[in-house]
Amino acid sequence: MSPKQIIFKKISKDKSVGVYMGKRDFVDRIDSVDVVDGVVLVDPEVLQGKKVYVTLSCSFRYGRDDMDVMGIAFRRDIFMSTRQIYPPLQDKEQGILTKVQEKILIKLGENAYPFFFEFPDNLPCSVGMQPAPTDVGKRCAVEFEVKAFSAENQDAKVRKRSTVSLAIRKVQYAPEQDGPAPCVSTTRDFLMSDKPLHLEASLDKATYYHGQPINVRVNINNTSNKNVRNIIISVDQIANVVLYCNDSYVKIVAIEDSGDTVEAGATLDKVYSVLPLLAHNRERRGIALDGKLKHEDTNLASSSVVKPGVLKEVLGILVSYRIMVKLIIGGMLGSSEVGVELPFRLMHPKPDAGILCFEMEEDMVFEEFKRAYLKGMIEDEEGNVSTGEGS
Repeated sequence: MSPKQIIFKKISKDKSVGVYMGKRDFVDRIDSVDVVDGVVLVDPEVLQGKKVYVTLSCSFRYGRDDMDVMGIAFRRDIFMSTRQIYPPLQDKEQGILTKVQEKILIKLGENAYPFFFEFPDNLPCSVGMQPAPTDVGKRCAVEFEVKAFSAENQDAKVRKRSTVSLAIRKVQYAPEQDGPAPCVSTTRDFLMSDKPLHLEASLDKATYYHGQPINVRVNINNTSNKNVRNIIISVDQIANVVLYCNDSYVKIVAIEDSGDTVEAGATLDKVYSVLPLLAHNRERRGIALDGKLKHEDTNLASSSVVKPGVLKEVLGILVSYRIMVKLIIGGMLGSSEVGVELPFRLMHPKPDAGILCFEMEEDMVFEEFKRAYLKGMIEDEEGNVSTGEGS
């Protein structure tokens, strides 16, 4: 059986306009970003002379849409671009089409029209903060959306029934060339001890993929007269919300409380393994997640890779990770700590380069997308989508 090419589609409530897209993840390769492309299907009889537009937008949300404190809105549009699709401003034959667009246009017929958008260089990737189980409304997030609508003109009031929106994601993958493996050491002198304690920690690489265990090598040479009572290895996620404020959220997303001890004058050389997963943090508020399209279709946020020259303030949410190695030292007056940190990247691997090319129309599978499929979302008779809260 030949592989199927899934085509995501969504039709407006009044059937005047529909959007078809071959993918919903668009890759930022630092030096270039995938073009956002798709096809719009129109019904001229329903339109009755109205025009059709498509908008690509990137927004940063820092609260619910209905929140407004002292005139400050909790939603900001970082980028928005709108283009007229129907009536077309140029012949379809004049544009350069992708293979997916060509097949969709053949399938849908003469009332289908292609569209293209290019991302600016300075846009953030899709990321959001996980709300608590009791939180309501939309989460703090950087979101991307493709919206098609019909109206008398671009600035006219648009009816919900004549609008269709699809959420998309802008993602980054791990670089092909990894950096040097992190390694750090420290020496601690203690009161009433002639000799110090030496601690060295290292990773076997700088970038790990989601779902991969992280091996942390710990080497301790305890020439002091103090005893190491415990060794704790943890993974910290640091999420900096930089657009509206400079809030920083540091969350432990994996921990190994080993209970290992190192007596005075002894040594230890051991590899510990930690595994940061969303499955172990699903109920915790403030954990940064990769942007999601469906309920549970996500993971811990990937590390942010910032392009040279781009202002961090416009990137919404910056995410980084570090390994913390902490030694608990016993003493007559109580315990103390010796620790080091190892920065690393947590990302998705780059997919295989080959893109499926389908030659037959039946290789396309059209998949309906509705925001009502998202957890806690409801859709009314007018096609408006909400969280079920009071208006």
